[in-house]
Amino acid sequence: MSKAAPQLDWNDIPLMLSLARTGSMSAAARDLGVDVSTISRRVAAVEAALNTRLFIRSNLGYQATDAGAVFIARAEQIVGDMQALQLETRAEAEGIGGTVRLTAVNALFDHWLMAHLPSLLQQHPQLQIKLISSDSNLSFTRREADFALRLAQPTQDAALLMRKLGEVGMAVYASQRFAGVSCEHWSAQPWLAYDDELATMPEMQWLAQLQPAPRQVLKASNVGTLLRACEAGLGLALLPCIIGEKHGLKRLSAAPELHRELWLLSHRDAAKIRRFRAVGDWLVEAFEMDSRRLRG
Repeated sequence: MSKAAPQLDWNDIPLMLSLARTGSMSAAARDLGVDVSTISRRVAAVEAALNTRLFIRSNLGYQATDAGAVFIARAEQIVGDMQALQLETRAEAEGIGGTVRLTAVNALFDHWLMAHLPSLLQQHPQLQIKLISSDSNLSFTRREADFALRLAQPTQDAALLMRKLGEVGMAVYASQRFAGVSCEHWSAQPWLAYDDELATMPEMQWLAQLQPAPRQVLKASNVGTLLRACEAGLGLALLPCIIGEKHGLKRLSAAPELHRELWLLSHRDAAKIRRFRAVGDWLVEAFEMDSRRLRG
């Protein structure tokens, strides 16, 4: 069985650079705080791993061979890249700048958080916020998102940190055309609802409890379309209070009909990186400022 060739130890690169710079094993040893014998042994190990002579000794000291000169040039580049990696990584971790990916249903972006974004970006102008309109479970392990706002407690993820911010209230809204309709007559009115594939949503389950079952004149896949239909006077809709109030619709519910939990999700490592801490704190502050309106 043939003997395996020795492997290059990357920790020897600084040693080889010091020898090339000083031309002396004793000077390189002092530079690195090791014995001369260590320098001699490690140079021999590197040359054995590469199967080539890297240094020759002359009256001027140790000088690089042609192969050694190629090695030294590449080694200097590697060391420079490693130093840049450390500096840039440290700057990324310590500075409040760079991209932060936030996912939520579009309604939370359009009707709530958008009003708070100017203050965040004014305070941290080097940030770039990427908004991902989605309610699917993006992977925090694969860094598909840095933060998520969800209207239900999600399935646990090994990389996930969950925090309940509070609740979002839902109430019945309509245009002024339906202003005088009391709850006793809701079932007789036209209703705006979500598509059948969203039948498990609490809003749809609430609507299914109305008796007799009301006529659903329009179905849509998102709250924005329901809002526009409600403004157009097409019927009644169960909408988040912060959206209905903002758009001047008539609230027909004396109190919210139901509440949805609002959860803030992040990667467990987010607290270690300043830009993530800044955005996480901003999200919590934004909710606290609007908690009463969000609850309805």
